[in-house]
Amino acid sequence: MKRERKNFTEEFKREAVKLVGQPGATRAGIARDLGIGPDLLGRWCRDIAGTSKSDPAGTEKVSLDEYERMRRELAKVKTERDILRKVLGYAA
Repeated sequence: MKRERKNFTEEFKREAVKLVGQPGATRAGIARDLGIGPDLLGRWCRDIAGTSKSDPAGTEKVSLDEYERMRRELAKVKTERDILRKVLGYAA
């Protein structure tokens, strides 16, 4: 006997993904409460977040200004790290 595939509205999917973002909520628990599989809910979360299977890292686009700010901040943190390594190396 063939099972009929359920179709869910976009609104239902968005509301389910919002529930995942609630404090203390687990994807498995929400999926169980809604009567769907946790993998399906995970796919909805990825789809709504704008990622797909071809982009598994979940990278997002950032503006050029934000990229430059992060690059400068990273350089500063690396410099601070190197200074601390030198200080701790001599003190140890």
